[in-house]
Amino acid sequence: MKLVLENSYPLDKCYALTSLSYQGREHLIVAAEKQNKCLMFDLHGNLEETIWEEPGGTMSLVPVPGKDGWFLATQKMYSPNDALQAKIVLVRPRAKNDWTITTLAEVPFAHRFDILESGGARFLVVCTIKSGHDHKEDWSHPGQILAYRLPTDWSWVDEGKVVSFTVVADNLLRNHGYWKGHAPTGDYCVVGSDNGVFKVVPPNQNHDDWQISQLLAEPTSDIAFVDFDGDGQDEMITLSPFHGETIRIYSLQDGKYYMSYEYPKQAAFVHSLWAGYLDSKPYAIIGFRQGQRDILGFSYDGTYQVETLAADVGSTNILRYDRGEDRCLLSANREINTVAFYKIER
Repeated sequence: MKLVLENSYPLDKCYALTSLSYQGREHLIVAAEKQNKCLMFDLHGNLEETIWEEPGGTMSLVPVPGKDGWFLATQKMYSPNDALQAKIVLVRPRAKNDWTITTLAEVPFAHRFDILESGGARFLVVCTIKSGHDHKEDWSHPGQILAYRLPTDWSWVDEGKVVSFTVVADNLLRNHGYWKGHAPTGDYCVVGSDNGVFKVVPPNQNHDDWQISQLLAEPTSDIAFVDFDGDGQDEMITLSPFHGETIRIYSLQDGKYYMSYEYPKQAAFVHSLWAGYLDSKPYAIIGFRQGQRDILGFSYDGTYQVETLAADVGSTNILRYDRGEDRCLLSANREINTVAFYKIER
C-alpha cells in the first residue's frame, strides 16, 4: 500500500479533523491547534469555505447527528499549559463563509469530546486532559470524564441554558486518548490515560448508570481497535506512554488483553492513529511527530507487517474516508504545517 499526495494546503499547527455532511455532500473540516483558522474542503482537498479565522485551539471536531452542516468544536485549548479558557462551541452554517458560533460550555482543559447515542438518548461526553495546574508542565491535577444528557430540542442553545455536567470518572492523569465504539445497546467510548485504558458505557436499556471498566493497566496515550487476525475479537492498538514512542497491539484472551506485538523501533511522539478496514482487510495507520516523523501502515498476514506510507511529515491526526471508489486519507501534518490529502493505492 502507498499514499499518493493529491493535494495540500498550508495551515500552521493544523490539528483537528472531521468529515461533515452539508447540503447533500460530504466535506472535510480542518482546524488548528494554535490561534488560527478552521477550514472546509471538498473530498479532493479544494478549499471551499473559511469557517472562522480565530481563535483556534481546536483539539476535537464532532458533527451533530441529524443536523445539516452543524458541528461541535473545542476552542482555546491551545495546549495542556494554555487551556484555562477552553470551551466547546456549536457551529452552524448561515451562508458561504458565514457561520454562527455559539458557546455551549466553558470547560477548562477540554481535550477530546464526542456525542454518544445510547438508550434512546444522546450524551455529550468531554474528557479533560487535566483539571488545573500551578505552573507550566504541572500534572498534579488529574483530568476527568464529564457527561451531559443533550435535550432533543436544540433551542436551549440560543436561550443561554447553562450546561451542567455529571462527573463520570475522576483522577485520570494525562487523560489524552479517545476512541468511539458501537454495540447493539448503543455507543460507548474507550479512554486512555496514565492510569490505563477504560471502557465507558452510557446509560441504556440494560442499566441506568454510567458503567466503567478497566481494559488495560498500562499508561496509554491513544487507542484504537480492529480485528487483525479475524478471530472475531478486536485487537487493541495502543500508543504509549503519554506522547511517547511505543506502538503495541494487544489480543483479547479469556476476557483480558495480552500484548501480542510491539513495534521494534521507537516512534518519537507517536500521535496519529486510525484502525479499520480497507476493502474488507483490517489495517491500522499510525503517525509520529518527532524523529523520522513517518506515517506507518500495519497489517496482519500470520505475522504483523509494517510499511512506511509517508516520510518526514509529522502527522498529528488522520482521517480515513471514501470518495466514490477511491480510498483516501486526510492527514494534519502539523510539524510541516500542511493539510495533506492522499489517495490510498494498494
